[in-house]
Amino acid sequence: MKRRGTPAIPADRMMPAEKRLIPPAWPGGRTAPPNREFRVIGKRNRKVEGLAKVTGRAIYADDIALPRMLHGKLLRSPHAHARIRSIDVSAARALPGVHAILTGRDLPEYFGIIPWTEDEQALCEEKARYVGDAVAAVAAESELIAEEALKRIRVEYETVPAITSIDEALEHPEIKVNEKAKEGNISKHVHLEFGDVEAELEKSDATIEAEYWYEGSTHAPIEPHCAIGDFDATGFLTLYSSTQVAHYLHRDLAKVLGLPTQRIRVIQPVVGGAFGGKSEPFSLEFCAAKLSMLTGRPVKILYTREEVFYAHRGRHPMRLRYRTGIKRDGTLTGVDAKIHIDGGAYSSFGLVTTYYSGQLLTAPYQMKAYRFDSTRVFTNKPCCGPKRGHGSVQPRFAFECQIDKLADAIGMDPIEVRRRNFLGEHTRTVNELRVTSNGFPQCLEAVERASDWKRKFRRMPYGHGVGVAGSMYISGTNYCIYPNEMPQSGVQLKLDRSGRATVFCGASDIGQGSDSVLAYIVAEELGLDIGDIRVVAADTDLTPVDLGSYSSRETFMVGNACLDAARKLRLMVAESLAERWGCRAEDVTLAGGVACSTRAPEKECMSVQSAFQLAEARHGTLGSVGWYQSPKLGGDYRGGTIGASPAYSFTAHVAEVECDPETGRVSVRKIWVAHDCGRALNPVAVEGQMEGSAYMGFAEAIFEEQLFKPEAPGHGAGLHHGPSLLDYRIPTSLDTPELESIIIESVDPEGPYGAKEAGEGPLHPSIPAIANAIYDALGVRCDRLPFDPPRVFRLLRSCDARAQWERARAHVHEAATGAQATAERSPSGTRAR
Repeated sequence: MKRRGTPAIPADRMMPAEKRLIPPAWPGGRTAPPNREFRVIGKRNRKVEGLAKVTGRAIYADDIALPRMLHGKLLRSPHAHARIRSIDVSAARALPGVHAILTGRDLPEYFGIIPWTEDEQALCEEKARYVGDAVAAVAAESELIAEEALKRIRVEYETVPAITSIDEALEHPEIKVNEKAKEGNISKHVHLEFGDVEAELEKSDATIEAEYWYEGSTHAPIEPHCAIGDFDATGFLTLYSSTQVAHYLHRDLAKVLGLPTQRIRVIQPVVGGAFGGKSEPFSLEFCAAKLSMLTGRPVKILYTREEVFYAHRGRHPMRLRYRTGIKRDGTLTGVDAKIHIDGGAYSSFGLVTTYYSGQLLTAPYQMKAYRFDSTRVFTNKPCCGPKRGHGSVQPRFAFECQIDKLADAIGMDPIEVRRRNFLGEHTRTVNELRVTSNGFPQCLEAVERASDWKRKFRRMPYGHGVGVAGSMYISGTNYCIYPNEMPQSGVQLKLDRSGRATVFCGASDIGQGSDSVLAYIVAEELGLDIGDIRVVAADTDLTPVDLGSYSSRETFMVGNACLDAARKLRLMVAESLAERWGCRAEDVTLAGGVACSTRAPEKECMSVQSAFQLAEARHGTLGSVGWYQSPKLGGDYRGGTIGASPAYSFTAHVAEVECDPETGRVSVRKIWVAHDCGRALNPVAVEGQMEGSAYMGFAEAIFEEQLFKPEAPGHGAGLHHGPSLLDYRIPTSLDTPELESIIIESVDPEGPYGAKEAGEGPLHPSIPAIANAIYDALGVRCDRLPFDPPRVFRLLRSCDARAQWERARAHVHEAATGAQATAERSPSGTRAR
C-alpha cells in the first residue's frame, strides 16, 4: 500500500473547538481564566507518595496478609517444547497442608491482551512452549509446603524439536510453536509502502545498506509479580495485583474464570517498578483467583526472581536491514526497512509491536518515501512484549546509525543532517501521523551546545568520541485495546466542605508519578495545598476506568480528564463567589488557599474552605466528573491508526565515550539528554524520567542480554542463561555515566497545560548515540548489541580501525574546508546550499 507526500493538516481535519477534550469552563469559550500565572504547575514539587515509600509505609502486594491466607506456587515446564501426555497430582494432593491443585483443564479459556490474538492459557493444557511455561498450580498452608507439593506432581512429557531462533522459525513452518498461528510460525506480518521508494533511492548521491541486531532484554523491576485472590462467600472476587493495567486484568479475569464483571474487583497496591513488564495479565493472577474460588480462602502467589525472568514480556530481539539514501545537500530520500522480530512463544502485544517497528520511525525527520516489511515469529522462548519504548527502540537504533553513516558518506556534520531533515510542526508524516508541537530543533541545539559538540566531534584523540541521535515517541495510543467509543480515561473529583479534595481515577502509578500529576492539577485549579488532596487510584470498584499505564499515556490522557473535572468544579466555586461579590466568574482567583477577586483582592477575599462551603450551599454536594477521549487520528489504511497519537514527544542525545582499543572496553562518560515534553508539570519529575530512560538505554547498549542456552543437560534448548540479578548484567550506580537533563517545552495545544510524555521517549536515542560515539572514538561501527568488550574487541581486530578513524576525520575536515571556501565565494557572504 502506498501513500505519497506529507501534507499539512487540512483545516477541516483539525479538531473543532467544541469537540476539544476539555470542555470550555469559562464564559466566552475560554478553558482557563485570562492572564493566569501558574502556582503549582511547573514547580519542583515532591511526589505525593514519595514520603510513604522512603519511610516504608507504602503497602506493596506482598505486604498484604489476609486472614486464613494460603500460598500458591506454579509448576513450570523443564522443556522448551513438549506435549503434555498426562499429569498425576495424587501424591501432591495427599501431602498434609495442600488445599487445592489446578491443571490446564481447570482453566481452559484462552486469553490475551489483544482481543484478536488470544493464544494463552493460565496453565498449559496440551503443550508447553518454553522452559518455564506454567502447567500446574498448588495452594497450601505455606510456600514450603506448596514447593514440596510441586515436586510430587508427575508430568509425562513428549518432547518436540524446539525453535529457538528467527531463522529456525522461518525455515521450519512444519514445527509449529503456537497452534494459533495461521501460517507456520508467523505471529504477524506487516508490509506498508508510502511513496516510490526505489525512485527516491535512485536519486540519492549516497546510499547505505546495513544490517543490525538488537538483543533482547528484560525489565528487571525491583518488585516481582505478586497477586492475592480473595473469593468470598457471596461469590465476589477481589484480586490484589502488582499490575499496571487493572482494567484489562479485570476484563480477562471475567473471561477466564467465567464470572460476571460486576462480581470482580481489582485493586492495584503500590507497584515497585514495571517498565511495561506488568502491562498484561499473567498466570499467577488467574491461578490465585481460581485457587481461592476452590478453597474459599485467600491465596497469594509471589513470583521468585527466576520466575520473573521466565514470565518476561521484555524487549524483542530484532534483526533489521535498512537501505537509506541521501543527497549531497543532506536531504534524506528513500528509506527501505526489512525487519524480523523474535516474539517468543505467545502473541502478547506482538500485533502492535510489528506495526510499531515501522510506523514510529517517520519523525522527527522528513522522508520522501518509506517502506517497511516487518515479520514477528514465534519461538520456543519466553514471550516478549512491551518494554519501555515498546517496539520502536530497536528500529530507532538502526536508523539513527544509518543517518550517521549517511552523514559520514557526504562529509556533513550528523547534527546538521538531522537539522536539514526536520519534519516541522503542525504537519503530517509520510505515513499520515498527525504531529502537533515539535521541539526537536531546540533539542538538537541544546545538546550540541551543552556537550561542546563542535569542539569535540571528530577532534578528540583516539579512543575518545561523541555521538548524537534523535527520536520521537507517542503520548498515549489513539485507541483502546478493545474497540469501543467510551472514554479512555475518567476522573471523579469530590470537594469536601473541610477544604479537602479527593480524586478518584483508575490510573496506575508504577513509580512515574501519575498520582502526583492528578494532585498537581487539582491544586492548581482549586487553589489547594498539595497535601490537602487525596488520590484514590487503580481500584475497579471505587474509580472510573483508566486503561492503564502503558504507551506513555497517563500525563496526557489522565491529565486532561482531571483538568476537565477540576475546571468544572472551579467554575461552580467561581460562579458562587461572583454572585456574592457582584463580579464576573473569570475575575475570581483560587490560589494558595485563598479565593479572591482580581477587581478588589483586599476586600473580596476568603479562604478556599469558605469558598467551597459557599458553593456547596448554592449547588449542593460538590463533585464533578471529567473524561478524555482522543480524536480520530491516523491514516486511512489498514494499520493506519497504530502509532497514531494525540501528541508526540521529541528527544536528542549526545553521548561521550572513552574506549580502550586494547581490550574493547567502552566507558560512557556522559549523556546529555534534551527532551521536548510539551510543558513540564513538575520539572524534577520530568528530569527523573529523562535520566531513568537514558540509564535504561545505556544499560541495553553496554550490558544487557536476555540469552537462552542452545543445549543444557536434561533440558535441551531454551534454558535461560542466568535468570537472576547476579547473572543478568545491569549497571549499578558506579557503572552509570553522568546524565544531564535539559527540558525543552514546546507547549502542546492539546496536552494538559501543554504537557506531553516524558517516560519512554528519552530512552530511544541513548543506544545509537553511544554507537555513533564509539565510531567517533575507534573507527568501528557497532551494529550489534550489546557493545561489550568481546564484541568491540573483535570489531577492532577485524579491520584497520585506526585507518578508518583517520579517514573519517579527514573526510569531515575536507567537507568543512570546502563549505567555508564556498561561503567565502558567495556574494552574500553566507553559506551556500
